[in-house]
Amino acid sequence: MALIDMFLSRAVKRGQLTLHRPGKAPATFGTPDPAFGHITIRFADSGVAGRIIRNPALAAGEMYMDGRLTVDGDDIMGLVKLMTGNSPWERGQNALQPSAFVRGLGAVKHRLDRINMERRSKQNVAHHYDLSARLYDLFLDADKQYSCAYYTDPDNNLEQAQSDKLAHIAAKLALRPGMRVLDIGCGWGGMALYLNRHFGVEVLGVTLSEEQLKIARERAAAAGVADKVKFELIDYRRVEGRFDRIVSVGMFEHVGPPQYKTYFRKCRDLLTDDGVALVHTIGRFGPPSVTDDWTTKYIFPGGYNPALSETIAAFEGLSMFLTDVEVLRLHYAYTLHEWYARTLKARDAIVALYDERFYRMWTFYLAGAAMAFENGGLCNFQIQFSRSRTELPIVRDYMVEGERALRGR
Repeated sequence: MALIDMFLSRAVKRGQLTLHRPGKAPATFGTPDPAFGHITIRFADSGVAGRIIRNPALAAGEMYMDGRLTVDGDDIMGLVKLMTGNSPWERGQNALQPSAFVRGLGAVKHRLDRINMERRSKQNVAHHYDLSARLYDLFLDADKQYSCAYYTDPDNNLEQAQSDKLAHIAAKLALRPGMRVLDIGCGWGGMALYLNRHFGVEVLGVTLSEEQLKIARERAAAAGVADKVKFELIDYRRVEGRFDRIVSVGMFEHVGPPQYKTYFRKCRDLLTDDGVALVHTIGRFGPPSVTDDWTTKYIFPGGYNPALSETIAAFEGLSMFLTDVEVLRLHYAYTLHEWYARTLKARDAIVALYDERFYRMWTFYLAGAAMAFENGGLCNFQIQFSRSRTELPIVRDYMVEGERALRGR
């Protein structure tokens, strides 16, 4: 038990954490700070402390899921904020790191997991995206956008921010009526339908999720555009044809570094000679790293958020022009806070769909993700590239003007 005391005394300086555990008097760590509050946690048995000490990034989530670690008020967001806020990314220290030995083993495992060959890619996608559609209805916006929203004002509601995200991306594509667009990782079809509705383009959306495919097709049929907006269950590596534009939102995280060159080469081959592509992905501010053990095991097997250096290195040598890169720092934190709040409100419905353990897993996932963008080293990249030197204007005014026009509709 002395080890957990040492760990918490080092990890908690601002704000306070009170720990209750069997056979010991309660212990409080840190100093009062209104920005972090006072969090109380309880260990159900003596084995919890040892598990957390060996690998806090994995074990804290597992102990919470299993009910062996509880938080008074079930405030898992408050606990994660306290722990991550005391060691923000920019300070260069992370008290939540597992031991060097565990990190070494994890690095080998993650690099193998990230190979993401086609069969494994479909299995990995199904693990997360083929969950009940009802679950996603409970915490996403009405358009079912399961990616970072775009907050022109942090006080905007989620529906407005997701609509503004679609406008922000669409404006960068510089679309014209009659163009053919490929949407790689099309989700439930919201982006494809938006582009067709506002620009009169034909769109092919591809996904590896059978649940998403079914709903996307239903939405296209209901809108009366199934002949113009089509969806297929196919790996991006198997797509054929030529497209004027390619858009990919929230899919590149599942490609895996060994496949980055393949991904960009495929995009190049699918684009027309004056084609343009826009990739929106979670990324990391720092150098290449690995995905934490808990996220890999329970949420996104095979997933990895790239460093910008990895992305650009894979893009080089393919004779395409890098035309724009934008970094979104806090937008996903705002998005995740809203998803978390909606998940809390839907607790009973989620427990009825699955069980208490799943609900605790989902709230831990959303809380951890929110803090990874608020205090950690994650961000979003929007990377635009073109096969043509001259297809796009040489200044960014067209993006701003196009976005304003779309938001005014």
